[in-house]
Amino acid sequence: MIKFLDLHKINARFDTPFQDEFKDFLDSGHYILGKGVTQFEADFLVYCGTKYAIGVSNGLDALSLIFKGYLELGVLKEGDEVLVPANTYIASVIALVNSGLKPVFVEPNSSTYNIEPLAMEEHITTKTKAVLVVHLYGQLCNMKAIDYLCKTHSLLCIEDAAQAHGAEDDLGVKAGNLGDAAAFSFYPSKNLGALGDAGAITTNNEALAQVIKQLRNYGTSSKYVNDRIGVNARLDEIQARFLSIKLKALDADNSARRQVAKHYLQGIANPKVTLPYYDGAKDHVFHLFVVLVEERKKFVRYLNDNGVETGVHYPIPPHQQQALKTFSHLDLPITEKIHERCVSLPISPVMDAADVDKIIDLVNAY
Repeated sequence: MIKFLDLHKINARFDTPFQDEFKDFLDSGHYILGKGVTQFEADFLVYCGTKYAIGVSNGLDALSLIFKGYLELGVLKEGDEVLVPANTYIASVIALVNSGLKPVFVEPNSSTYNIEPLAMEEHITTKTKAVLVVHLYGQLCNMKAIDYLCKTHSLLCIEDAAQAHGAEDDLGVKAGNLGDAAAFSFYPSKNLGALGDAGAITTNNEALAQVIKQLRNYGTSSKYVNDRIGVNARLDEIQARFLSIKLKALDADNSARRQVAKHYLQGIANPKVTLPYYDGAKDHVFHLFVVLVEERKKFVRYLNDNGVETGVHYPIPPHQQQALKTFSHLDLPITEKIHERCVSLPISPVMDAADVDKIIDLVNAY
């Protein structure tokens, strides 16, 4: 069986430095917000090109803390509208709802599956105060158009970069430095994945960074001094150390993912299978390689029966989830079509070329 994602094989490459780092961690006796977190934050802000990086517990907390930070600063207030892609993972929406903000769903571009700037403009009202862009599947949104829109209407631009570690625009500016603030997830399956839950926030806004640092640690400004009502959302010390090790390999891993994607794009030729849009640039890091098929269950069963695991990201759009039933009345045909037909093929930096060839042959024979 060709695994959808072989995390053991991905992480086995780092076995020796992981073991060394764990011993140093164990010997240090400092297990919360120690030198590992400080080092990773320093490494990650340099990598993303931002002034600040704050390590937090996971990607959802990263998004939530950004919005909570802006609420604390008075930049946002409860009830403000935030444009969000209808085609996304539910965490993007949960962060808004839990912050008392109103998500306004916007349909995606039918080629890139990312939020469509022209559709965004149609949803802007006097209550709209921010845009949450999601670089879905690892591909940057049309940030030039979105940046122009945000400047024109004085909107905050928040990046959900949970799937886009290392993606960069044509000027070499990376995800995490394309808006006012960005949230990252380091869930184990991400391009930069921890060995557990982990996340980070990047920004160039000093006031926001300082507020978020307090909020992630009970609202503490100094030991036992609490200036705000915060949460416990700290980046775990050992995960930070592992992430610093893996960060050094991220660009090479992203390059390997692009090579697998190019192989798929050049080799798959089946009218029943719609391939993702890709122009060959570095704006896509292929966290996922997503195709569309008419009869998904049949296609997935066919590949599984022939020894290939697949994924579905995601089977149910947020507005049709029971948790968000207040939005169930929305008519979002482009989003619904994607969620009904999407299938993720295996892609990773450690895939064997023979496995990629086998998958191409099977998809073409379907």
